Amino acid sequence: MGETFKKEIINDLDESQEISLYKQGDWFDLCRGPHLPNSTFIKSFKLLSVAGSYWRGDETRESLQRIYGTAFSSSKDLKKHLKILEEAKKRDHRKLGKELDLFSINEEIGPGLVLWHPNGSVIRNIIENYWREKHIESGYQIIYTPHIAKANLWETSGHLEFYSENMFSQMEIDTNKYQTKPMNCPFHIMIYKNGLRSYKELPIKYAEIGTVYRYERSGVLHGLFRARGFTQDDAHIFCSLDQIEREVNDVIDLTTDFLKKFGFSEYEIFVSTKPNKYVGSDDEWASATNSLKKSLDNKSLKYSIDEGGGAFYGPKIDLKIKDVLGRSWQCSTVQVDFNLPKRFDLEYISSNNQRLQPVMIHRAIFGSFERFFGILIEHYGGAFPTWLAPHQLKLLSVSDEQVEYVNDIADNLRSAGLRVEVDIRNEKLGLKIREGEISKVPFIGIVGKNELENKTISLRKYGGKQIGEIKLDQLLGLIKNELSGRVDT
Repeated sequence: MGETFKKEIINDLDESQEISLYKQGDWFDLCRGPHLPNSTFIKSFKLLSVAGSYWRGDETRESLQRIYGTAFSSSKDLKKHLKILEEAKKRDHRKLGKELDLFSINEEIGPGLVLWHPNGSVIRNIIENYWREKHIESGYQIIYTPHIAKANLWETSGHLEFYSENMFSQMEIDTNKYQTKPMNCPFHIMIYKNGLRSYKELPIKYAEIGTVYRYERSGVLHGLFRARGFTQDDAHIFCSLDQIEREVNDVIDLTTDFLKKFGFSEYEIFVSTKPNKYVGSDDEWASATNSLKKSLDNKSLKYSIDEGGGAFYGPKIDLKIKDVLGRSWQCSTVQVDFNLPKRFDLEYISSNNQRLQPVMIHRAIFGSFERFFGILIEHYGGAFPTWLAPHQLKLLSVSDEQVEYVNDIADNLRSAGLRVEVDIRNEKLGLKIREGEISKVPFIGIVGKNELENKTISLRKYGGKQIGEIKLDQLLGLIKNELSGRVDT
């Protein structure tokens, strides 16, 4: 048949995986499925686009044409879907990132390497500070680790054996070979190993906002969603087997609380269980898997079972958030690991003076700061809630007469902790207002002759809602009231 690509897919499959073929009329093909019984179920369809691509995203492989299309059982559903696609284009984080001056990716630096601009850095700093605050409250110890390590470390961890295709090339320093880190786990392990641990110390919880580097083919890079250098909100919990349930309980509480603060309250949750090939005993897997399930049951959270979908080193919980357009995004993960504690000979002294191996729990809430920021941009369409906005208020002068008063107001509000931008250019007020709306700042304050005389500000909220003329203390109270809950406003 000349189906070389499909033969390649089949040859790359694990021996335990099933191969499925679908047939409709004279047509049949390799497909994961499922399929409709026949084409009469398709009432409306549309060709969306045609684009060039490389086989498996590898620019050294064959050039292909990719055809995008969609189909629905009714024209109403198709129109609804097309409307969502159109809205998604408007919210594209790459487009808004440029328009709002949030970030960029410069070819002179390299594809997949993100530059955070001042506006984006303000938001990142807010997220990081909140992240640290909540983790310290939850008993985590904040740590920092290097960006590179000797190749020997990656050999011990198994990354060179199982993950080398996603790692950047080795570099030689003083006759030793080093590589940039694709993950933070081995560094946290080495901190754990820095001394003899007692059961009285467990659980030990390390948390880091750590930059990692992973080689991704240029064909699959996609703005903030798929990058080569990104920052993980990484944490590792070292505990005993009987502590897993309690620790996962706490992680779920922390995770759902975090996501709710950023406007995400709808989730899809999956528990991935033991695959065919695994490390650890059956009893350990059963105990760990039951602990994950119990933790979710305790919170009355619905979940689906992904049978055999766990990594070889332990079961996991994946949490997918839903954005304002109803799209699902993989962010949060809780992963039990029986493998790395064995590879690194981790131990603790038990209550009866035995040397036992701890369990390791990998845990991320955002997954990647860059990716989560991209999701936030698209979720809010760039109109961030007041507590997250780079500038919370933009003050506009009508003429040069109000410049001094505008600057005085800005200084007072900044002293009170607000992020204020001023526009005192000698331009038409309509232009200034339009630019303020385009920048999606939550509040715009206009100062003209009347406001100067009355020592007030004419305030309007993003979207055109007029609040009216108010005093400075009223303005401060109004904005601080929105900030008090750090909610989706």
